[in-house]
Amino acid sequence: MFRKILIANRGEIALRILRAARELGVQTVVAYSKADENSLPVLLADESICIGPAPAPESYLNVRNLLAAALVSGAEAIHPGYGFLAENAEFAAMCEEHGLTFIGPRPESISRIGDKASARALAVEAGVPITPGSGPLPDLPAATRFADEIGFPLILKASAGGGGRGMRVVHNHADLERQFYNAQEEARAAFGNPELYMEKYLEEPKHIEIQVFGDGNGEVVHLFERDCSIQRRYQKVLEEGPSTLAPELRARIAESAVRLAKYIDYRGAGTCEFLVDKSGGYYFSEMNTRIQVEHPVTEMITQTDLVQEQLRVAAGLGMAFKQSELAVRGHAIELRVNAEDPDHDFRPSAGVITDVHWPGGPGIRVDSHVYAGYRIPPNYDSLIAKIIAWAPSREEAIARMERALKETVVEGVKTTIPFHLKVLGNAFFRRGDVYTNFIARRMSS
Repeated sequence: MFRKILIANRGEIALRILRAARELGVQTVVAYSKADENSLPVLLADESICIGPAPAPESYLNVRNLLAAALVSGAEAIHPGYGFLAENAEFAAMCEEHGLTFIGPRPESISRIGDKASARALAVEAGVPITPGSGPLPDLPAATRFADEIGFPLILKASAGGGGRGMRVVHNHADLERQFYNAQEEARAAFGNPELYMEKYLEEPKHIEIQVFGDGNGEVVHLFERDCSIQRRYQKVLEEGPSTLAPELRARIAESAVRLAKYIDYRGAGTCEFLVDKSGGYYFSEMNTRIQVEHPVTEMITQTDLVQEQLRVAAGLGMAFKQSELAVRGHAIELRVNAEDPDHDFRPSAGVITDVHWPGGPGIRVDSHVYAGYRIPPNYDSLIAKIIAWAPSREEAIARMERALKETVVEGVKTTIPFHLKVLGNAFFRRGDVYTNFIARRMSS
C-alpha cells in the first residue's frame, strides 16, 4: 500500500478520499486553492499545499503545480477524485512520467474510452449496442451534414467530459446553429477541449449506469446498477439503486458493461452509462473513467468501499472481491444538496453557512465538507453535501430519506432540500415511473 498520496481535488470528494486513505493507514496531502484554505479537507489532512488562486485553471487544473506539490511532499500517488483532471489522459501520463501512480485507469484507457466519441466505436467493436451517432465534429458544417443524414432530434455532447456540460438537445437546423458554438465554448471552459459529437436523441429514456471495477489484468466485475434518470439540465439530481427494471434486463445491461471494460483491460473504478427505452432496448452512451459522485449508492447496497478499492488496485494489491461474492442488499437513494435557490430557477446561493445540522439514525449517511461558519466560494460547483438513505426496500428507503431531510438544517444559504422533498412525495417517483424528462414533465407545476 502507498505511504502517502496527494488528493488533487476539493470539497466532499476530497474529504471522502482522505477518510478512505486514513483507514488504510495512508497519509494524505490535500492540494487546495486559496478559496478553499479553510475547507474541511484542508483542516483534516496530514499535510496541505496551496496550488494557486481560486480560478480552477490556475489551481485544480494546473498540472505543473499539482505535480510539483506531489513531488515536494513526497507523495507516491495522486487521486484525482471526479471532475477537474480526473479523466485527463495527459495528466495521468505525466503522473507516470514523474514516477507517480495515477489512482485511476491507465492513460491509454482514458484516451480510448474516456473520449466519448471514440468510446462509441469501441462499444461497437465489443458488441455493445449504441444509439446512432457521429464521430468528432470539427465544425458546424460537419454537424449539419450529420444531422441531415440521421434526422432530428439530436443531442450534442462534449467528447472530453460529462456532468451535463457541453450538452444541448437540438430539434432543427436553427437549434443546431444556435447551440453548436455555445456547447463548444462550455466544453472548452469545463474540460479544456471544445470537441463535440452528436447522438440520436431518445425522447423519454431511463438513464441507467453500471458500476464496474477492473484489476487491469483482465479481471472485471460489476457492482450492479444505479438509476440516474432524475436530472435537471443533464445533471443528476437523485440517484438510486437498484433500478426498477426487470431483473433479466438489468443482467443484460451489466453483462454488456463488463464486456466493454474487459475489451479494454480496464483498471480501477468506472461507470458505463446506458439509455433504456420503454420497449426494453438499451444503448451505451458513455463511460466515465473515474469514481462517480453517486458511488455511495453502490457502496450502500453492496457493502463495499470503492475508494479504498481504488487505492488497493492502484497499489498493485488486486481486487478485494470477486463477482460471485457481490450481491444487492436492500435499496439506497442519494440526494445532492446544492447551495441553490429552487424557487428562483436554482440560482446559486454562495455565502456563509451560519448553522448546519445533518441527519443521522439508522441507514443514513452524509458526505459533506461544510460546517457552521464555512463560506461557500462562488468559484466552483454548488454541491455542499450528499445525503444517502439505505433501507431493506425502496419504499422504506424513501420514507427514511424523507425523515432525514426533515431533520436537516442548513442556515445562511438556500438549498435544494425543499425541492428534493417534492420529488420524494411525487406519485410517479414513488412507483418508479421516472425518465430523464421527469422534472420537466412531472414537476413543472
